[in-house]
Amino acid sequence: MKNKQKRVFSILLLITLLFSIVACSNNSNSAAEQPENVNKPRVSVAVLKGPTGIGAVQLLESTDLSNDYTFEIFSAPDEVMAELINGGVDIAALPTNVAATVYNKSEHEISIAAINTLGVLHILECGDTIQSISDLEGKTIYATGQGSTPEYVLNYILQKNNIKNVTVEYMTEHAELAAALLAGDVNIALLPEPNVTAVLLKDNTIRQALDLTQEWDNTQKFNSLQASQLAMGCIVARKEFIENNKQAFENFLKEYENSVNYVNTNISEAAKLVQQYGIMENATAAEKAIPNCNIVFISGEEMKTALQGFYHILFDANPKSIGGVLPDEDFYYTK
Repeated sequence: MKNKQKRVFSILLLITLLFSIVACSNNSNSAAEQPENVNKPRVSVAVLKGPTGIGAVQLLESTDLSNDYTFEIFSAPDEVMAELINGGVDIAALPTNVAATVYNKSEHEISIAAINTLGVLHILECGDTIQSISDLEGKTIYATGQGSTPEYVLNYILQKNNIKNVTVEYMTEHAELAAALLAGDVNIALLPEPNVTAVLLKDNTIRQALDLTQEWDNTQKFNSLQASQLAMGCIVARKEFIENNKQAFENFLKEYENSVNYVNTNISEAAKLVQQYGIMENATAAEKAIPNCNIVFISGEEMKTALQGFYHILFDANPKSIGGVLPDEDFYYTK
């Protein structure tokens, strides 16, 4: 009888131990399954395909970050505008003129925090006649972007260089103009990156004649009262998000700056990420394009000064290009 009791006790003890092991295992698994970002602020970021999205690629790839990021990649600025206005995203990379338009349309509900892309416009030539901006005199330039920033930038540079006898013919699509240049139907074309690189990779008889970012800078050398930079891309955020998540936003800006630095110092690896995340379709083209895209991180008072001058120029060309009104001081996030 005693032996039987001992066996029953042993079985019960074994069952108890098994349950304990299973329970400990489940607890261990539960702890392991807890997301690493459980205590990190959640931050949603919208990124555009093309140059304004390139600076974010290391952020898209990294896991050891201060915030729990959700990234969405869009094809068109209008889509991002809508998401910002309705609160669908907290932070976005946008063209600078679109940022000003969102500011005006949203009743000043966003702030601009950094310039992330300078000029991406270049004049290509099938030939060797254009060595300086003055060589455009008497020429016909084919371009895209009529009624938007490329037109106003080109006109401003021509005006500041006192070049009056130039004909500009506009096409609707970048791809259409690129195809016409490659076919020999067009000799001189104004195109943005990454279309510039796509053309140069396909035809080595076509050359990059002028960088309009450099030409813009040349016009500013004697314009100290309202100096500007050709700032074509930027980082904006909803003011409500900034006010409620100040440290998270500061952390984002630092991590985004680190990403920009990574892109500019690790071009080959960054190009692979650009393809991986659909910012551009081809890593080879991205590697060639990145140096021409002027990926930067400019914040604070330097950003404000550069943009105020730039917005004045766009406003003078066409007030609608920035939403009809020059942004006021409240637009600029300078800490």
